[in-house]
Amino acid sequence: MGLLETILPKAQAAHRTLVLAEGQDPRVMDAAAKIAKKGIARVIVLATPEERAKSAANVSLAGLNVNVLNHLVAPEKDRLMLRLLELRKAKGMTPERAREVIRDRLYFGDMMVREGLADGLVAGSIASTSDMVRTAFQCIGTAPNIRYGSSCFVMELARPTEAGEGVLLYADSGVNPNPNAEQLVDITIATIKTHQALVGGQARVAMLSFSTQGSAKHELADKMIEATKLTQARVEELGLDAVVDGELQADAALVPGVASKKCPGCAIQGNANILIFPDLNAGNISYKLTERLAGATAYGPIMQGLAKPVNDLSRGCSADDIVGVAAITVCQTLV
Repeated sequence: MGLLETILPKAQAAHRTLVLAEGQDPRVMDAAAKIAKKGIARVIVLATPEERAKSAANVSLAGLNVNVLNHLVAPEKDRLMLRLLELRKAKGMTPERAREVIRDRLYFGDMMVREGLADGLVAGSIASTSDMVRTAFQCIGTAPNIRYGSSCFVMELARPTEAGEGVLLYADSGVNPNPNAEQLVDITIATIKTHQALVGGQARVAMLSFSTQGSAKHELADKMIEATKLTQARVEELGLDAVVDGELQADAALVPGVASKKCPGCAIQGNANILIFPDLNAGNISYKLTERLAGATAYGPIMQGLAKPVNDLSRGCSADDIVGVAAITVCQTLV
């Protein structure tokens, strides 16, 4: 059974409400209908009447739990504008600027989520990732005990690892270019929680490097050694069902036979299901190589570390891709 088939019943049982912010996109309207038909969530689509007439021309929303909301004149607009002004006043936002900004569908949708009018948001079929990230962090902010937001890719493998893992989480592969040791702690904790929401079971985390347990001496390896120690302490403090070890090379993290030779005393013995990369270069390159050369299916970037879930889409996404991200977003509300 694939990842989406596994999480679908969890999403259906949650009875959540999602905002799809880009109702001017026909793919979004198609996805809204599919999400509602599958019972994944109640859907609020942001679109003007003119946008709806074009984007939903070939989609029937009749009888479905889909509300198309004109964010430019919605009754909630003034309330959300005032809350946005309150949040951003210390950063220099004026009433005039708040009235302008709340017309932006990403700000409007994220503020709906912040204010409890919806449980999560999905967008990015048109908006850039940088716009998605900036707006989410300004409106929603990070979760308790997390200072730095991040992302992960959920990699559904074409064939399992030697340890039998069919799904791996790669982080951070989309947001933080060069995280320091403290930022890596937040990235790891957030990824453990994403694993808990989507996959379940014990998280086994490998902090990756070109070195295994001191086999090389370099400041780049030192960063991962420090991040490992700090993360282990945070996992114990939070009582998470997770094992964290490092620094480890990728083969020691994923191949039991290699681990038994390189690091026989490690808690991770080639059975990692979460890979934490030292920087964005390594994470982004690795997920694309795994996807393109190993035939894995990549879901993401899944944004994590936010107080409430917001997820980005590829601008080349299909309606079915949006449905999958919607199901993942609903599951993120459960932890």
